[in-house]
Amino acid sequence: MTSLSADDSYLDHYGFSHDPFAARVPGFKFFPAQRKPVLGQLHHLARYSQLLLVVTGPEGSGKTLVRQALVASSNKQAVMSVVITPQGTADSSAVLQQIGQALNIQHADSDGVMAQIVQLALTGQEVYLLVDDAEQLTGAAVETLLRLAAGNPEARPHVFLFGEDSLVSRLEALVEGEERFHVIALQPYEEDETREYLAQRLEGAGAGLETLSEEQIARIHEQSGGWPGAINLVAREELIEAIKHSKTRKATKGWPFPLPMKHLLAVLAVLCIIAVAFLLRGGEDEPEVQTNTPLALGNAPRSAPESAAGPVTPPESPSKIEFETPAAAANTDSARTAAVEPAEDVSEENSASITHQDGAAPSPAVTQKEAPAPVAQPAPEPVVPETPAPKTPEAVRPAAQPAPAAPAASAHSAWYAEQGGNRYLVQILGTRTEKNAQALVAQRGSDYRYFVKEHEGKPLYVVTFGNFANRAAALAAIKTLPATLQSGKPWARSFASVQKEMRK
Repeated sequence: MTSLSADDSYLDHYGFSHDPFAARVPGFKFFPAQRKPVLGQLHHLARYSQLLLVVTGPEGSGKTLVRQALVASSNKQAVMSVVITPQGTADSSAVLQQIGQALNIQHADSDGVMAQIVQLALTGQEVYLLVDDAEQLTGAAVETLLRLAAGNPEARPHVFLFGEDSLVSRLEALVEGEERFHVIALQPYEEDETREYLAQRLEGAGAGLETLSEEQIARIHEQSGGWPGAINLVAREELIEAIKHSKTRKATKGWPFPLPMKHLLAVLAVLCIIAVAFLLRGGEDEPEVQTNTPLALGNAPRSAPESAAGPVTPPESPSKIEFETPAAAANTDSARTAAVEPAEDVSEENSASITHQDGAAPSPAVTQKEAPAPVAQPAPEPVVPETPAPKTPEAVRPAAQPAPAAPAASAHSAWYAEQGGNRYLVQILGTRTEKNAQALVAQRGSDYRYFVKEHEGKPLYVVTFGNFANRAAALAAIKTLPATLQSGKPWARSFASVQKEMRK
């Protein structure tokens, strides 16, 4: 893999308006369905629980995005959100100072902060204290936040810590078994969520999911573990690697030989000379064969060499056979049948005359038997199979007609477009051949359909199964599929993602 510190020239290669997989892209917000319950749980606990709330996950798991969504979804008139970002190792005084500046108080200590929170509560306003990268807090800073979260009978702030898993063990050591905090652990993306995340990232940069192949998408999800930060790193590496392979293929295609050009030209010149010499040699040898042929027959009559030379010059005979009428062809067949026996006799007597070489001319009876020999030439036989050649296009036409599949694809596309975007289906497979998709749908029944999308500049026919109210129902349906379909690793996806991909 290449280093991510490399130059971003790949933006020009793919036509991106910006790096789609940069760590921070302004305006980009991807909040999958599985994160929405987390957000609702945080709001619920903030209202009804007295506990400090902790959101954990590895680096690049999307904790900051959850924090941003929590602030954005809060009632601005009833909630004052204070975001605390530790710089390096944040101790208790640094944390209190940031809170004091946000609440506009002069004495940034625990008592001064609590007094201001009480005053805001009297006006009907609550305070959210949200700490990013909370694993950087010192033990004293964490303990101060625990005290603030406990509050007093008059008021208390709602404290949210967003940090890595190591933060939990430190909190457990401080509370000594008391129930003073609640942990919510983020989960990685499923494969369909990874696809949606990649698609949204690429679309924001002016491209689309077709920039990545199916193999690349599967590899990105596997290597990243489904964590968005790792997805960015692996996806960017895949794009850079694809450029390198593309340049290598072009170089190989343009110059497949390892020899220098001057050496290659010299080799080609030698080959040309050899080829010309071979052709000239072949042209000189051909008359010798024609001259020597009659010498082997001694004083045999002229009719015998002509009969022997018949197969050497076949153009005349095929031309006659090709344009014969049916009646003439029947007469010719009768002549051939009648001439079989005499032709065999001629062969035997010619053989005898060549063997003895006595120079005596053959008898008149032999001369009469030689006359039908040109009629019995086998050369015209290969011409007969050429007559069915015009039938070949007719036999091919029915298999090449895709017309019956068009109405089905159109009807299916309309069906996909009519479904609610928040519903789910199971994607079975994708194929480049529409007949394969049609055959599978016809074989499996009405719950199976297919749609057409563009992939790498070509149509891809995607077969799907079912229509489910949520993702959990679609995942459960995968387990009921036949083993032959489960082996292709079908996956659940939303109708909204299908409607975006469908070919217009």
